[in-house]
Amino acid sequence: MTSASASKPAQSFIAQQQAALRERLPFADTQDFEDASRGLVARREPSAVTSGDGKVLWDNDAYAFLEGEAPDTVNPSLWRQSQLVQIQGLFEVVPGIYQVRGLDLSNVTFVEGTEGVVVIDPLLTVETAEAALALYREHRGDRPVTGVVYTHSHVDHFGGVKGVTTQEDVDAGRVPVLAPEGFTEHAVAENVYAGTAMARRAAYMYGAALARGPQGQVGAGLGQTTSTGTVSLIAPTVDLTTTGQEEVVDGVRMVFQMAPGTEAPAEVLIHFPDHRALCTAEDATHTLHNLLTLRGAVVRDPHVWSGYLTETIDLFGASTDVAFASHHWPTWGQERVRDFLSLQRDLYGYLHDQTLRLINKGWTGTEIAEHLPLPPVLEQAWATRGYYGSVSHNLKAVYQRYMGWFDGNPAHLWQHTPVEAGRRYVEALGGADAVVGKAGEAFAAGDLRWAAELLNHVVFAEPGHPGARELLADTYEQLGYGAENGPWRNFYLSGATELRDGSFGTPTVTASADIIANLSPPLLFDALAIQINGPEAWDERLALDVVLTDTGERYRLTLANGVLTHTTAPQPEPAGTTLTTTAEALPVLALGDLTAKRLADAGIQVDGDATLLDRLAAVLDPGDRDFPIVTP
Repeated sequence: MTSASASKPAQSFIAQQQAALRERLPFADTQDFEDASRGLVARREPSAVTSGDGKVLWDNDAYAFLEGEAPDTVNPSLWRQSQLVQIQGLFEVVPGIYQVRGLDLSNVTFVEGTEGVVVIDPLLTVETAEAALALYREHRGDRPVTGVVYTHSHVDHFGGVKGVTTQEDVDAGRVPVLAPEGFTEHAVAENVYAGTAMARRAAYMYGAALARGPQGQVGAGLGQTTSTGTVSLIAPTVDLTTTGQEEVVDGVRMVFQMAPGTEAPAEVLIHFPDHRALCTAEDATHTLHNLLTLRGAVVRDPHVWSGYLTETIDLFGASTDVAFASHHWPTWGQERVRDFLSLQRDLYGYLHDQTLRLINKGWTGTEIAEHLPLPPVLEQAWATRGYYGSVSHNLKAVYQRYMGWFDGNPAHLWQHTPVEAGRRYVEALGGADAVVGKAGEAFAAGDLRWAAELLNHVVFAEPGHPGARELLADTYEQLGYGAENGPWRNFYLSGATELRDGSFGTPTVTASADIIANLSPPLLFDALAIQINGPEAWDERLALDVVLTDTGERYRLTLANGVLTHTTAPQPEPAGTTLTTTAEALPVLALGDLTAKRLADAGIQVDGDATLLDRLAAVLDPGDRDFPIVTP
């Protein structure tokens, strides 16, 4: 982890902001603490999960400092949320349903059946999932895993699956794997198409490499941070396609509600009628969620999200005594569950409807984000506060969903790059030293946003300017101290770390071997296509065929005009090279080593002109896992 040795204390204006927030929010309400501790069976002591070589992959004990009142270096509302999320252990939700919380970014749920246990959302990595299952078995008996359910297509809800079952047991039919229709395509595509960039930005968003402590990483709002172990994937064997679909696994009755396009493109909620329990997946948690996650994704639809929560209330409100989710802690009591779901529903509906109202009055995304308040009831409810998604960036996301990046102002139609704009701003304002001086005045006055704007121009114009880098790091740090939103704090503190210490790497890489292995041939060819260096390949012309002996499929890959395309249509001319293999062996192409020997070793037969493979490999340009974010 990066050091916090360069950290500075909170400035007086940040301390005053924190004090005002303590007075404004209902900190005397301790219901969440009672719920987060209810049903505790046992904690994992110590909490650390390590790899075979002793590397720490997860350590909830690193957050032991989260006691008492928040220091001035942490927003007191975020401090409270982090205290709640840090509570770890095995918990009984109701008899027969147990959760392990605080052992990864997400929760894993164990539903006891006739012979064994059905696992819902087996965490992010194999190692933490293994530890969670061991904790469950230590206190509930050595029950076999008899089924797995993925509620949605985000990696922290399936990546640990090989920590609770095996591919062999799934292939043999002993362990069915249930998931919403389209799960595999969305899960794989998200971690491959823009996976490198998303993982890089996730390093900033979750702060996994930051030092833990009151001046460092305190949590991410949805969970403390991400584990850094092995990401796995076993493809589903049962598709969930229809609301009301009922499946029985090992005697466990589950009724599913489809919710595509909400928090994930493929998502289901689960009702357990025999337990009067509802799993809300990630559509209703104890925070305002992201409509556009800061790591990057397609903008989510708050209108659809709100509508599905209305349907949830209508379908299950009268038959649910407890609601639990894939993050955070449960809510007990039929009336409290309905109130909780209603507030979540109204939250997303309000953001959607009010943004469109103001769009139609000519407001831009930044104007809407700056001036649209929440209703008092939503403002005062802890479960609707912006610990993970913020009102500010979610309102901009709604604008983006409907209107795109352009706000209609022609001055914004063709702007300079950050480096070129920075050079011009710095020159216009009298040079780098003068701009840093003005930024210093803004910093001292507590106008941190303006200080960051000025200093960002200097850093992009003159990256080596020590005064600019130092003051911008200090500015980001204070902005982080003041942030209620966990990802905002982590982004600000990660930016300060990059400025002070340089790049700190990407702790969690989600494009794992299992993810790559589950690429369908079209997804695999798309993954190659996005690595083509277009300008380098402008003049390249080549064609190769891929023949899959186990499926009978034949693909023609063509590189022309810097674009790699594929088709299954018959071709009039033979290809220069033919690759003959199986669908299982094909994903080796995604690794980029296209030499004939490497392909032969992987079970791919090469016929024809093998130099075409060398020419294709020569124009592949894979992503950079450690690219800078706050510097050029």
